[in-house]
Amino acid sequence: MPVQLLKIVKEQSETPLPSHLQKEDLKHLQEGSDHTNKYIQGIVVLSYPLTKLGDGTDFFKIVLQGVDDLCSRDNSINILIYGKMAEDCAKIIRHGDTFIVAGFKVIKSPTAREDGRHGCHLEVSEEDGSAIYIYTKPRTATASETAFVSIAPKYVYTPLNQLKDGTIVNLYGVVKFFKPPYVSKGTDYCSVVTLVDPSNVKLTCTLFNGNPDSLPKIYKVGDIARFHRIKIREYNGQMQGITSGGFASLTFDGTVGAPVVPRTSSKVYTFMDEEHKTIEELRVWAASNISISGPAAKLSSVQPMLFFDLTCQLVGKAKVDGSSFLLKVWDGTKCPYPTWRVPVEAKDLEGERVLLYQLRNLMVDILVYDNHVQLAKSLKIGSFLRIYSIHAKQASADNEDVSHIEFHLHGGTCYGRGIGVLPENNPDVKELKTFLESVDLADSQNMESMSSVELDGTFSDFTDLESHLQRCQQLPVTVLTDHQDLNNTELKTIMNSTAPQQYRIRAKLRTYKPQKLHQSVKLHCSKCNSLQEVPDGDVFDFILQRSAMTAPNPELHNSSWYDSVMWTTQDQKQRKIAIHFVKHDEMLRQPEDTLLMIEGGTLKEVWKLTKRFKCVIPVRSTEVDLELLDLSAPFLLQGNVKYYGCKQCSAPKPIESLSSMAAEERPSWDPTEIAQVLGIELLQYVFIMKFTLVDGTGALNAYLFDYEKFFQIPASEILTNNFLQKKMQMTMNMLCPPGRKLGPKARSNEDCLADKFPKAKCECQNPPVYLSQPTWTLTGEKEL
Repeated sequence: MPVQLLKIVKEQSETPLPSHLQKEDLKHLQEGSDHTNKYIQGIVVLSYPLTKLGDGTDFFKIVLQGVDDLCSRDNSINILIYGKMAEDCAKIIRHGDTFIVAGFKVIKSPTAREDGRHGCHLEVSEEDGSAIYIYTKPRTATASETAFVSIAPKYVYTPLNQLKDGTIVNLYGVVKFFKPPYVSKGTDYCSVVTLVDPSNVKLTCTLFNGNPDSLPKIYKVGDIARFHRIKIREYNGQMQGITSGGFASLTFDGTVGAPVVPRTSSKVYTFMDEEHKTIEELRVWAASNISISGPAAKLSSVQPMLFFDLTCQLVGKAKVDGSSFLLKVWDGTKCPYPTWRVPVEAKDLEGERVLLYQLRNLMVDILVYDNHVQLAKSLKIGSFLRIYSIHAKQASADNEDVSHIEFHLHGGTCYGRGIGVLPENNPDVKELKTFLESVDLADSQNMESMSSVELDGTFSDFTDLESHLQRCQQLPVTVLTDHQDLNNTELKTIMNSTAPQQYRIRAKLRTYKPQKLHQSVKLHCSKCNSLQEVPDGDVFDFILQRSAMTAPNPELHNSSWYDSVMWTTQDQKQRKIAIHFVKHDEMLRQPEDTLLMIEGGTLKEVWKLTKRFKCVIPVRSTEVDLELLDLSAPFLLQGNVKYYGCKQCSAPKPIESLSSMAAEERPSWDPTEIAQVLGIELLQYVFIMKFTLVDGTGALNAYLFDYEKFFQIPASEILTNNFLQKKMQMTMNMLCPPGRKLGPKARSNEDCLADKFPKAKCECQNPPVYLSQPTWTLTGEKEL
């Protein structure tokens, strides 16, 4: 058998080598000499992929390091293996294996000057009568035997103050500075690491590899690094380290008392028991001699104009343009400042829609640039990251009175800027995962989302409607009316007046937000004055899928006030669906007058039912009764409108409460009445917009809060009706023609707001009604 895999048991080979073979030293190899009955032994330090030559012959190349000198590059040799032996070796050889070859040819190496290895190389093939023996230990070896070699090599480590130009050495050091892997000017990835040791000498290493995972896995200053076969060169009087053939690394957590667990992408490496002592000694030395950075910052502690490192989880990503890329991340804490939302198309955003919605109040947008873009694109959703040197930039959008924070990872690698992917077993990741699992997402969803600034959003400086109303009472108040008993008042005069006052103005609309009008629709609770975004269909679909995992309870079917039907779907999931039709006077009514409840249905199935029946209520079974789903989902669907309840103010009652409405002579199934009977505080759809008005004397920011009077369109229907959306857009185009640019001072009084709505009426109350009656009232504040 030309290739034999031999096992080591109790430091001895189970199968001895043929007795006629004698060991040859690499130094004695010469082209033309007789090497019959000689063998070469060494350790595999490098291997190349199996390839085929032009004639179809398999070819496999490895680099063998002599065991008597593991540090010298000229004590290594290239071995070229052909044919069936190449195929066999490629399958079983691993880095660190002890490799013995006999029956080889010694050929002058054409690459010796370039790679610095032996002046000859060996050619091996079955046709030439070659034989290969590979020693490996059992796979259950202990930690100190993980090299799987027959002879555990004794490595010599060079202190940093004893490095010499042109040598290839092994060394240990403490990380004082590093740059995470980044794309170099060529095709490789590059990482820069500065090491120090107790000799108080610094060594900066520039490391290259085509695979970023093969570069040292360094996560923070203070980590311990072990480099094997790193080449030393002198530059401007300073020693530097660069990668060489066979370069390998291990890194360790530098925290005193932390477990000594090597980090490496290699499945095979050597780590001797005595090296534990080296690690501990370096940890103790570093603790008192190196300024080791503390824990990475939390979003809750971020301050404007700060550069900081962040440990976080990736929940979404999207391409912005050719030189920038968006990462959406969270760490379980909430930034105390309004934060930037980078506008991207929904189709470009990667990530689980439901999770993105659930974390909308906790996640932040980080825009990465230039050389970081390629790595950012390759990141997997859900991975844990450490992003280094993020810039918390304070900024404000056009016409915004309140600033917000933007997070940028600028191009380049100065100050260690970059992105690192942390493994699941990293201590910081374990701590973060535990914390994230403890976060109550329901509480975060109840938070007012106005702490985040959407570039196309509004009310970025108010936490809820109530606080805004309180603030408005301290600001000049502007009412646009057609009352002829009031003269027009200039905005400059209004801005200098004291509140409360009533005015009639004539002004132009310079700009409005949001520009995407569907974003102006929010949900408002009249009881607690909270505002929230309208959930998208993905959230509802997710809740329905989760609910369908619990089969309907047959004991709850066919009660005195509803009839039930149930069937099983014919797909692989064998899903059970139950529909409960509410009766009136023991009779089922016509579909257009019928309220039904559904269990186990999909979003598509629910929408089909709304097209035929008057009302649909999604429910689920308990042991004793039917109950509503999570209030993140609509509690009622009627036509194309989804009705939601306020989580904070609602106190849901049993579904059986609907039986009182079913007993009425002519049940109306009005959403407001249904909500009241079920203990739900109904959320109302409202338009929330910001206008900037100008009249030649000044500018005024005004905020609109309206259900349906301003646009003469119900806010509840705008999201599902294309015709109404176009009508709303036409209205805004009339008020603010696209492409028209107005400076701070508008010279003309043409096309003013007051003239666009000649029938608008004002209820003169003090303080003014904020669009809760048939009026439209705009409260203004000076533009800063």
